This record gives sequence, C-alpha cells and structure tokens, in this order.
Amino acid sequence: MRRLINQRPEILSRLLLAASPFFLAFLAYALASQARLAINPTDKLLPAWSTILDAINRMTFVPDLRSGDYLLLLDTMVSLQRLAIGVGLAMLAGFVIGVLQGLIPYVRATLANFTNVVSMIPALAILPILFITFGLGETAKIVLIFVGIVPFIIRDLAQRVEEIPHEQIIKAQTLGASTWQIIIRIVVPQMLPRLIDSVRLSLGPAWLYLIAAEAIAAESGLGYRIFLMRRYLSMDVILPYVAWITFLAFFLDFLLRGLRRVSFGWMYRGHM
Repeated sequence: MRRLINQRPEILSRLLLAASPFFLAFLAYALASQARLAINPTDKLLPAWSTILDAINRMTFVPDLRSGDYLLLLDTMVSLQRLAIGVGLAMLAGFVIGVLQGLIPYVRATLANFTNVVSMIPALAILPILFITFGLGETAKIVLIFVGIVPFIIRDLAQRVEEIPHEQIIKAQTLGASTWQIIIRIVVPQMLPRLIDSVRLSLGPAWLYLIAAEAIAAESGLGYRIFLMRRYLSMDVILPYVAWITFLAFFLDFLLRGLRRVSFGWMYRGHM
C-alpha cells in the first residue's frame, strides 16, 4: 500500500498545486468585488480589476503632477534604501557579536542574558523613543530596523556557533591554532551560510518595522504611500502596493536563497 507521505507530485502537478491557492484567491476577490459593485457601483472597498489596473498605470507610468516623480519607482527606491542600510548594519553587527558570543565564554557570560532581554522588547514599542531621540528623519527608521532584527541574528548565530562539533575546536587547538585562527578558519566559513538564513528569516520583521516607521513619519516610501491613500479609501492603490511589497520581499528571499546555493552549496547539498 502506497502511503500518502511517500507520494510525491510530478513537476506539472507540483506547478498546478502551487498555483491553485493563488488562483482561488484571485477568483474569490473577483467574485466578491463583482457582488459589491453590483450593489454599489461606487464601492471603494473591493475595486474592479480594471480600476486597479488604471491605478497601477497611474502610479507607475504617469509622472506625478506636483513633483514630476514616478511614485511607485520613487517609493520603492526610498524604501529599499532604508531596508538595505538597516538590514546591512544588523547583518554585520549580528555576525560579529553572534560569533564572539557563541565561541568565547567571557563574551557569552557578558552579553548572552542582555541579548535575550533586549530581544524580548517589542521594537515598535520603542518607536516613539527613537523619533524623540533621532528625530523624524532617516536615522530613526534605520535604527528601528536595526534594533528590531539584530538581537535575533545574534542569538541565532551564537546558537549555531555552539552547535559546531567540539572536536573541530579541539583538533585546531591541538595543531596550535590561536583563537583568531579558529574564528577565521573554522567558525566563519560555517557561519556565513547560517548568516544568510538568519537574514532571510529577519526580512519579514524588517519589512514590518520599515512600513510602520514610514507610516508614522515619512514623505515618501511604500508604507507612507499606503497610509496616505488610506485617508482617501483608495483601495485601488493600496492593494497593488501591498502586492508589490509582497513581491519585493519574496524576490529578496529568492536572491538570498540563490546566493546561499551558489556560494555554499556544499553545506546544503541534498536538502535544498
């Protein structure tokens, strides 16, 4: 008897199964929109696909009358810049501190409990403090992303370092390797692919912090535009922006998975 857990779909079946939830979601929206518009043709909650396409064209290919900017492009570039700086700084700090915390007992005794406590603080709760401290400019938004994800990266990498087989450390010391050589030759090569995994898992919260900061204090950005359009109930703009943010997040995750596969395929061979 073939058990269900041992049955694997073929390529075509896998593609159809993967596409089916998206098709059902689009179909459900189309039916709900048609039903609402049949009752109230001016309904803004679930605009027709034609209205959404008009809004996409207006935000993407038509310059803004006041500024002359292509708003979707402008908002995307501004948000991605903030995200890249915040995640990049968190990635660098998290890697250095995580490796040292996981490998060196004195660093672990000093920082482990502090990192655990800081990681429990909701980053959005300190957003007013950041705005008061750093003002309403770019710094507060970047710091929010940094503070929101760096504790997770530190804890994750520190745990991964502790999971390195102790025999490797003992053999390296037996051969005369110093602490610095152990870090460079043994720990760092094994932690770089783990760092990519940690960043991938941190992208979701990073987007959340970015959108929240832009919604409160910004003059451009994807989050700013969504909450600006909320005032006018412009769901024809909000829905494409949400879909675009989702696509960007998925695409960044795809790029990181590709980087991991190309650079560190030896570590994931057989289960990627």
